[in-house]
Amino acid sequence: MAKPVEQLESVVIRFAGDSGDGMQLTGGRLTTETALAGNDLATFPDFPAEIRAPAGSLPGVSGFQLHFADHDILTPGDRPDVLVAMNPAALKTNLGDLPKGGTLIVDTDAFTDRNLKKAGYESNPIEDGSLADFQVHAVQLTSMTVGALKEIEGVTAREAERAKNMFALGLMSWLYGRPTESTTDYIGKKFAKRPEIAAANLKAFNTGYAFGETSEAFAVQYEVKAAKLPPGRYRQITGNMALSWGLLAASKLSGLDLFLGAYPITPASSVLEELAKHKAFGVRTFQAEDEIAAAGAALGAAFGGSLGVTTSEGPCVVLKSETVGLAIALELPLLVVAVQRAGPSTGMPTKPEQGDLLMVLFGRNSESPVPVIAASSPGDCFYAAVEAVRVAVTYRTPVYLLSDAYLANGAEPWLIPEIASLPRIDANFAQSDGEPFLPYKRDAETLARPWAIPGTPGLEHRIGGLEKANITGNISYDPENHDLMTQLRAQKVAGVKVPEVEVDHQEGADVLVLSWGGTYGPVHAGVRRVRAKGHHVAHAHLRWLNPFPANLGDVLKSYDKVLVPEMNLGQLLQLLRARYLVDAVGYNRVTGKPFKAGEICDAVEALL
Repeated sequence: MAKPVEQLESVVIRFAGDSGDGMQLTGGRLTTETALAGNDLATFPDFPAEIRAPAGSLPGVSGFQLHFADHDILTPGDRPDVLVAMNPAALKTNLGDLPKGGTLIVDTDAFTDRNLKKAGYESNPIEDGSLADFQVHAVQLTSMTVGALKEIEGVTAREAERAKNMFALGLMSWLYGRPTESTTDYIGKKFAKRPEIAAANLKAFNTGYAFGETSEAFAVQYEVKAAKLPPGRYRQITGNMALSWGLLAASKLSGLDLFLGAYPITPASSVLEELAKHKAFGVRTFQAEDEIAAAGAALGAAFGGSLGVTTSEGPCVVLKSETVGLAIALELPLLVVAVQRAGPSTGMPTKPEQGDLLMVLFGRNSESPVPVIAASSPGDCFYAAVEAVRVAVTYRTPVYLLSDAYLANGAEPWLIPEIASLPRIDANFAQSDGEPFLPYKRDAETLARPWAIPGTPGLEHRIGGLEKANITGNISYDPENHDLMTQLRAQKVAGVKVPEVEVDHQEGADVLVLSWGGTYGPVHAGVRRVRAKGHHVAHAHLRWLNPFPANLGDVLKSYDKVLVPEMNLGQLLQLLRARYLVDAVGYNRVTGKPFKAGEICDAVEALL
C-alpha cells in the first residue's frame, strides 16, 4: 500500500559525516536529482581543509546542505529541516542548527563508545533523552548496507561499509520523491572499471530507497513540485564551473586563444581542472611551479596576443602583485581571478570570506589602479568573467575578478544563454600603416594603447617595467612625463564604462541595504523577510568595486540610513564613508560561513 504524500513548498537537507564518508558526493547526487526534478535550488558544501582529518573527530566533519523549493530561492537555507548525521561528531557539530521539531536521521552503528568519546559525549544521545525535541530516526545504516552487500563477490567488508552513503542517498531520494535514473547511470559510469563496486553502490542505493518505502518509521513521503522558472534550457552549475565557461565564452567572443596560468590551490583549483578538459576549444592550461610563475606566464601570453588569465585565492594573489604591477606599466590585458577564502595567511582554506577587497584595490606599489568586479551568485560567475575580459581587452589593463569559496563550490540552476545574445569583444590588434609605431598613442575614448602582436613587421617596440615616455614608449625618467603617465593610467581605469547601480526600491523606504559579491543571495533574502514583516527597505548590490557606478553617490544620499553587510571588518564601508561622506554602518561577520538571511533581517530591523 502506497504511503501518503505530503506537499511541501521547500526543504533544507544537510548531510554530515567524516570527510571520508562521501558527504560531498551524496549531496552532489541529490542536487543533480533535484535539478532534474525542476526545483529551484541552492547548495552549500562545507568541508575541512585537511585531506583526511582523523576519523570521528569534530574537526574532520564534512557537510553538504541543499535547499530546494517550488519557488524562487536565493540561499542554501539558514537551518536544515532534515539532518542526516553519520556519526556522533557530525551530530555534535551540527545539531545546534537543527530547529526544534526538525527531522534527525542518525546511523546508530556509528554511535560506539569510542566514537562517542571522540565527539565529547559522556552518554549516548540517542538513548539519554537529549534528542527529545527532534523527530529522531535511528537507522542501522552501516549494518544494513553491509548485510545487503554480502552476496556481491569481490567486495571487501570495508568497501561494503563505505557504500553506506549510497544507502542514505537512496533513503532521502525516496523520502522526497527524487528521480533516481541519473544516480543509477552515474554509479555505473563512475565505477565502470570495477563492476563489483558499481553493483555494491547501486544495491546500497536501492536498499536505502526500499527501506524508506517499507519502513514503518517513515510514514509519509514528501513532494516538492517543480519551480516556475523562466523558459529555456537549464543545467546545474557551480560557481567555478560557470567562471570557467565564462572564460571559454569570452575567448570565443574575442577570437583570442585562452591561456590559463595557475597553481592548484583551494578553492580555485577546479577552474584549472575544468579548463584543462577543453583543449578542443584552443585552451592552453599551464600548471606552474608557483604563483609568481603562473602570473608571469599569463602576462607573457597576453603580450603574445592571447587571453591571459591567472587564478588563485587571497594569500597567493599577494604573490602575483608584482606581475600585476608590470601589467599595469605595460598596459596589457590580464585577468586575475581571486576566489576569496578566510585568512589571514593560510587561515581556513575551505571557508568563504570577503577579506581581499582592499588588497586587490591597493595591494601594489605606487599608483596602480585596476578595475575590480565581483560575481554575485554561482551562475553570475559566467557573466562576470565575460564582462571582466571585455574590460581587460578594451582598456588594455589588468582586471581583478572576485569570487569566494561559497560561490565557487555552491550550485544553482543556470539558464544556458543564447550565444547570439552575448556581445562580441573586439581585440582590435594594432596594424602597421608604414609609419613609425607609437606603442603608447592612446585611443581617444578609452585611453587604451595599441595591442601589438610580437613579430609583426613595423610594430617593433620596447617592453619592460621601466616608465615609458608618452606616445613613443621609450624609457623615460622625465618627472613631468612620469606624472602624466601616472595620471593617464588612473584616468583610463576611472573612465571604464560600468552600468549604473540598480536599486530594488520600496515606496517609503528610508533605509538602504548595500551589498557586494557573494553576499547577494542571503542579503536579498533577508530584505525579503523584513518586507514580509511590513517594513519598507531598499536593496542595491554592487557588481563593480572599481570604478564605482557613476550614480552610487546619489543613491547613497537618497536614504537616511545605509547598512553595508560584509564578510570582513568593513572594507567597502571604509571606501564609501571616505569617498561619499555618508554615515553608513556596517554589519560585519568573519565566521568562515556565508551570511544567513535571518541575521541580515535582524540587522536591518535593528537599524530600523
